[in-house]
Amino acid sequence: MDQRITKTEDEWRRELTPAQYRVLRQAGTEPPFTGEYFDCHDDGMYRCAACGAELFRSDTKFDSGTGWPSFTEAAGSAVELHKDLSHGMLRTEVRCRACGSHLGHVFNDGPRPTGKRFCINSCALDLDRTPAAAPAPTGAEGGAA
Repeated sequence: MDQRITKTEDEWRRELTPAQYRVLRQAGTEPPFTGEYFDCHDDGMYRCAACGAELFRSDTKFDSGTGWPSFTEAAGSAVELHKDLSHGMLRTEVRCRACGSHLGHVFNDGPRPTGKRFCINSCALDLDRTPAAAPAPTGAEGGAA
């Protein structure tokens, strides 16, 4: 059974940067095209910046043109969805299932096969990069020129 991570707001404040605290714990949004991962194409697993839970695989990331990292699906049951009526509109908020931190929102305008666009704040994520594979041999050493 999954156990929810619980900390006081003072603990979260001490562990997160001010920008991360504003997004993850106060449901803020970072400005578009400013985050570390909006244009990142590295392989790996995106984890929650607050608790380290696995959230999104890099092979589900796509360029939505919105300025925020976008994914077609979450990793397993890593996130929970909540109705969000803030800012005078109806949206679906995405939170980390492990710690309850705000990650971003999900929309129904993504590519196939899911049709989903998980629009996630960069500062809510940490990318656990896949180590680069060793280069393939290029042929015999010391051949004639």
